[in-house]
Amino acid sequence: MHGKTDAELAALDVPELLRSGLGDDAAGRGELFGDGAVAAALALGEVVPRSVAFLAEIVRSGGTRYAAELPEPLPQPAQADVIRPWLAVAAGVPGAADEQVARWLEAVASVLALRAGARQAP
Repeated sequence: MHGKTDAELAALDVPELLRSGLGDDAAGRGELFGDGAVAAALALGEVVPRSVAFLAEIVRSGGTRYAAELPEPLPQPAQADVIRPWLAVAAGVPGAADEQVARWLEAVASVLALRAGARQAP
């Protein structure tokens, strides 16, 4: 097993990973929460991790479908444009629980925080 480069991870299809990693019979859950979380973090760029963690709480309290319909699910329009289709895909996966989606968003927020910390390290 070899690690993937940022370019390889950035090329992953996050919506497809959501389709295969969420739901009752999610064979791709490990990939979604591993490589998929990193791919999502790369696609979002330098979003503040707590913004994604806050979105996870919105998903938990209001549901994935509700979060997908928010006009600004993240503070920056470009980042909102990236994440909104992911939320729509997640909301449409049969058997997908809001808690699964919230946990995935928290995993993405964790990756964002780790990457931000690495950029700041001397």
